[in-house]
Amino acid sequence: MARTRNVEPEPGTGNWERGTTSSPLMHIAFFNRSYYPDQTATGQLLTDLSEDLVREHGCRVSVVVGPPLQPLPGQVVEQRGIVVRETRNGVEIHRARGTRFEKRRFAGRATNYVTYFMSATWAGLRLNRPDVLVALTDPPIIGMTAWLAGKRFRAPFVMAFNDLFPEVAALLPDFRSSTVDNMLQRVNEFLVRRASMNIALGETMRQRLIDNKGAPADRTTVIPSWTDTSAIVPGNKDNAFARAHGLADKFVVMHSGNLGLSQELESIVEAASLLRDLPDLVVVFQGDGVMRSALEAKVQSAGLTNVRFLPFASRADLSASFASADAFVVSLQRGLAGFIVPSKLYGILAAGRPYVAAVEENCEVDVITRRHDCGVLAEPGNAQSVAQAIRALYGDRDRTARLGANARAASALFDRRLQVRRYLDVFQSVVGAPRTASNASVGEPARTAAFAPKAFRRASPAPSRRRERG
Repeated sequence: MARTRNVEPEPGTGNWERGTTSSPLMHIAFFNRSYYPDQTATGQLLTDLSEDLVREHGCRVSVVVGPPLQPLPGQVVEQRGIVVRETRNGVEIHRARGTRFEKRRFAGRATNYVTYFMSATWAGLRLNRPDVLVALTDPPIIGMTAWLAGKRFRAPFVMAFNDLFPEVAALLPDFRSSTVDNMLQRVNEFLVRRASMNIALGETMRQRLIDNKGAPADRTTVIPSWTDTSAIVPGNKDNAFARAHGLADKFVVMHSGNLGLSQELESIVEAASLLRDLPDLVVVFQGDGVMRSALEAKVQSAGLTNVRFLPFASRADLSASFASADAFVVSLQRGLAGFIVPSKLYGILAAGRPYVAAVEENCEVDVITRRHDCGVLAEPGNAQSVAQAIRALYGDRDRTARLGANARAASALFDRRLQVRRYLDVFQSVVGAPRTASNASVGEPARTAAFAPKAFRRASPAPSRRRERG
């Protein structure tokens, strides 16, 4: 049970001093609107990262997050005051007030962004002093909050990009503004030049940051998204989840995760229409998002009986739900390669299932598919091409099994523990390798990385308490 209270944390003690044996462990502060109990991919990944840094590496972690937009049914987060403080699995959660309007339209999305940004800035300047501040990109301007907090605490800040703006803003159907686009471009250019390190999800995204945003190549690295290969494993298709949803005796093609604007989901529905001659094939959309109602209307209008919609699966059911599928579809709109990286791929790899990759050639998904021979490529947005790829898997079960085995083998490269360790390495490099549970033992002096900035010590004022105003 999370503990919730309205307090205003003050800058104070709790910072390590290099070269000492009695100093506390590194304090990392993250900024991102989405976090537990949000079911969005970014929120789940940040929750994994934060909790693992505490549990596996002994770090102190604070997260400045917003209200959940897509929680599981029954999960409610009460918002009282500007910021509510909680603790969950050792992570100090500072939940900043923000609106929760419909994200499909620009006005609602922009209002959500701005209200969270303002509250998060207020909260970030009142944290206990962190050793490093890390901003993700939900919303795309939240890096400014981390940079300001870094100036306030004289601490380095890191940009961890999940998507790139203003290119992604083009997905909004009712929004076209060169003024806002220019502002977002300048914000990105400002942040990448001032970050101690920029983290991209793939090589194509890294190159976009360097070429399009002016990121210094020597301060821009790649850490992919991940999956927990011990939690998601290849399983028997005939399982309780499959039986409960009538999928055990079907050839199931699944799209799992957010039903958003970037994935060309209409082409998957159109592909299902082209596959109606296969009576035991069913296309399953598992998840939710701004496109779900439009997709359901399209299915109903076309009279399709081979398309089903299921809600997000809980973490406990995720492995079984993935095992109920024979194949998956991973798709991305043309023109977005490197600006967005579909994170759903990594769970599919762990489940040992092949997939249809309807993406461009320079997309990270395309690279993994070719390198590991674990899926079938299709043209993005082309229903005929997607249907042909699905039909190829349906008609050759030996190939389907082989590609699935290759997928599981590839998943070891994207295991959660490996990627969390790489994040920790980055954080240690920018602050000079402070002590953590995984790199120091009692009585052993902290070591400073050879490539880290010159060591320094921070003096911390005495702690104080004040109540938040809200």
